Amino acid sequence: MIRLALYILFSLAVVAGLAWLMGLDGSVTVDLGGWRLQPGIGSAAVALVILVFLTSIVWSLISRLFNAPRALAKGAARRGERRGVEALSDGFIALQAGDAAKARRLAREAQTRLPGNDAALLLEARADLALGEWGSAREEYRALIDNPKTSLAALSGLYEQAMAQHRPDAALTFAHKAFAISPALGWASTAVFNDLVNQRDWPGALSMVEAEPARQTEDRAAKTRKQAVLHAAIAVDAESTDPGTALDAANAALKLEPDFVPPALVAARIYANRGEVRRATSLLKRVWRETSHPDLALLYANAQPGASPETRLKRLGELVPTPPPDAQNAAVVARLAIDARDWVRARNTLANFAPGHPTRNICLLMAEIEEGQDADFGRARQWLSRAAHAPLDPTWTADGVTAPEWAPVSPVTGRFDAFEWRPPVANGQIVSPAESTELPPRDVPQQPPTAAEKPAQSLLAQPATRQ
Repeated sequence: MIRLALYILFSLAVVAGLAWLMGLDGSVTVDLGGWRLQPGIGSAAVALVILVFLTSIVWSLISRLFNAPRALAKGAARRGERRGVEALSDGFIALQAGDAAKARRLAREAQTRLPGNDAALLLEARADLALGEWGSAREEYRALIDNPKTSLAALSGLYEQAMAQHRPDAALTFAHKAFAISPALGWASTAVFNDLVNQRDWPGALSMVEAEPARQTEDRAAKTRKQAVLHAAIAVDAESTDPGTALDAANAALKLEPDFVPPALVAARIYANRGEVRRATSLLKRVWRETSHPDLALLYANAQPGASPETRLKRLGELVPTPPPDAQNAAVVARLAIDARDWVRARNTLANFAPGHPTRNICLLMAEIEEGQDADFGRARQWLSRAAHAPLDPTWTADGVTAPEWAPVSPVTGRFDAFEWRPPVANGQIVSPAESTELPPRDVPQQPPTAAEKPAQSLLAQPATRQ
C-alpha cells in the first residue's frame, strides 16, 4: 500500500514537472550539420527523455547480443548442476533403499556434474562400503579425512568398516580421533566410554561422563545413573585394598542414588570392619526400607562381629518385620533361625511361602527344617526333590549368567550396568519349574507364638526390581 502511494506521488510529480516545463517561455537552439532547430523548453525536455529511453533499449539489445554465449554457458552449467544435485539426491535414496550399485553409479554421475562436491565423494565411499569393496571405500574415506567438513563422516565410515572386518583396535583408533574432534558425537563417545569400561578405568570413564552435557530430564537421569554405577565400581574394586577410597566412592554413589544396593553393602561392610556398627546398621536399615533387598538384611544381622546365632537372629528381628515382606527376606530369617536351632521360628517364617510353588531356596530350607527338627528324612527328601524343579530365586543376572555379587559390567558381553536383581532367565523367559505336587500338611507341636511371630494368612512376594 505504501509503495502504491509513493508511485502515485512520484507520477504526479513527474507530470507536474513536465507541465511546468511546457509552460515556460523560451526555446532551445540546436545546430546539427546544416540544420538548426529551436524547440520550446518543454518539447526539448520531452525529446531528451525519449532519446535517453531509446538509447538504453538499443544498448540493452547490443549487450545481450554480445553476452549471449556467456549466458548460454551459464544456463548449461545451471542445468548440469541441477542434474548433479538430482543424481546426488537419488543416490542417497538408492543407498538407503539398499541398492548400493545404483547409488555408486549416481555418485559418480554427481561427481562428473559437480566437480569437487564432498557429498558425492562421501556417497561413493558409502556405496563401496555397502558393496563390500573394502579397499576402495578405505581409500575414498582417507581422502576425506583432511577436509574439516567431511572428517567426522570419513572417520565414522572407517570405524564402521573396521568393526565389520572385526578389527576392534583400528575401530577404536578412529573413534578416539572422532571423539577428539567432537566429544558430543554419539558413536565416538560410546566407543571410547566402552573402551574405558572394558579396561576397568573407572576414574577415566567417570571424568568422561561428568564432562557430558545433559540438558533434558532423561539425559540427566542417565548421566546420574552412569556416575552412580562408576562410583560403585570404584568402591567394589577398592574395598579390599583401599577401604578409605572405597568408602568415599560408595558414599558418592549413594548420594547420587540413595537406594543403590551394591555401594550400600560396601559402605556398611567397611563401617562394620572399622567398628562403627551403628553407622553400618543405620545405613543398611535406610536402604532396606527402600528396597527390601535380602543381602542388606543378611549383612544387618552379621554387622556385629562375633555375635552368636541367637544374637544375629534377634538383631534381624529389629529390621525385618514378622511376617517378612517377601520370600527372599523370609529365607534370610529362616536361615538364621535354623543356625540358632529355633525350628519353630524357622517354620513359621516360611509358612506363607512354602505352599504353592516355593522357590528353590525355600525348598532347601524346608528340607533342612524337616531333617533338623524331627529327623524326618523322608519329608526332607521330598523337599529336596521339589527343589530340583523349583523356580530359581532372584539373584544378580546379566546376559543370561548369574553372579553371587553385583558387578559393573557383564562378563559375557562387557555391557555396562548390565546386572539386575531378578530371577534368572533363559531365552527371554523366567526359569520356572513344571507343576509340582505339594507335600501334605503335618501337625507340628509349636510353642505359643508371640504376637510378632504369628504368620499372616497370605502375603505375596514383591516382584524383583533393579537395584
